[in-house]
Amino acid sequence: MFEPQALIGLGVAVGGGLLIGLERERRKEERGGDAGLRSFAVAGLTGALAQHRPELLAVGALFIAVLAALAYWRNPGRDRGMTTELALFATFLIGVQAVSQPALGAACAAGLALLLAARERLHRFATLGLSEQELHDGLLLAALTLIALPLIPAGPLPWLGGISARPLAALVLLIMALQAAGQVAMRRMGADAGLLISALFSGFVSSTATIASLGSRARADAGHAGALARGGAMSTVATWLQALVMVTALAPAALPTVALPVLLGAASAAALALLGRNGQHLSAVQEKGSALRPREALLVAVFLAGVAWAVTQARAAFGASGLLAGVGISALADAHAPVASLAALHAAGQIQAPLLLQGVLLAIGTNSLTRMVVAWVAGGWVYARRVAAALVGSWVVAVGVAWGLSRF
Repeated sequence: MFEPQALIGLGVAVGGGLLIGLERERRKEERGGDAGLRSFAVAGLTGALAQHRPELLAVGALFIAVLAALAYWRNPGRDRGMTTELALFATFLIGVQAVSQPALGAACAAGLALLLAARERLHRFATLGLSEQELHDGLLLAALTLIALPLIPAGPLPWLGGISARPLAALVLLIMALQAAGQVAMRRMGADAGLLISALFSGFVSSTATIASLGSRARADAGHAGALARGGAMSTVATWLQALVMVTALAPAALPTVALPVLLGAASAAALALLGRNGQHLSAVQEKGSALRPREALLVAVFLAGVAWAVTQARAAFGASGLLAGVGISALADAHAPVASLAALHAAGQIQAPLLLQGVLLAIGTNSLTRMVVAWVAGGWVYARRVAAALVGSWVVAVGVAWGLSRF
């Protein structure tokens, strides 16, 4: 008698085969083919049964591979790829996996079915959605991420004041990735709308990196510095919203105190970003060269490394001179790490909600200083001035609301 785990695995193997086969059956009706719903279900079941007899694994895999090859060569004159044949063999392997790890097998089956169903969309994206230069940029970023980044030391380096070099290298790659993604978004969605939307969502990854990425574009194209500054300002909305999400997740009891100032800070940042739309607009993006600008990304990483080094030295020299002082120092490099720490302290009952709100405002305000310097380093004075207006304006609104609430 099979154990319950084995029965679950068999069910996942057959269900995954049916799911993949359903997509292939529809494709079979459209373009012809040999393997359909039943073939894929049998392939998944065969893999699951072979798992119970290890000596049959190689035989079963070879048998499925031979069947797939025969199906391909039976129609040599037809213009067809090998997707169905490869999917049939993959379904056998999913059946093998499903017995020992049903959840992973089910995830693989669903992912493969989704990949097969997205054929037309992927084809349009590969041939029409990306330019030749954008494809080159994407491949270069993938190579740097998968080959170069793992070679950089992950541990702390004494000559960097105990800072790890790998996160700094990852930040450089992140800024370059945002540069490329911003260009694609602006070309596909329209210059102005694409800029604002991509900047907002990139801000959840890193507002500092987004400001640096757009700043590098502003330095290269000074005529559009004001329009690009709107995107930098829009990324600051994400900073406020992410802080609110952290408080909601870690210290929900503090929301009545924290929510209104933070939400109005986000709203004012969005308003300041959108106000400039009555003025300068981006023209259509027609980049002839690469969107990647590693020099500006390296400058930002060097600046942040200097900030982190200064923080390390200050802590070593003076120690913890108070909770808010520590928050202010830490926020020079990252606004959300001290917010998360304060929220955890509130959840543990060590600080009250008003002190948590003060810490959130201090962290975002201090980090705004870093982002203003980054904007100036990456994009120049015109770009930095307009980004700074959103950073300072939203912070002043949030502080004013918090002060007003404290008076009641």
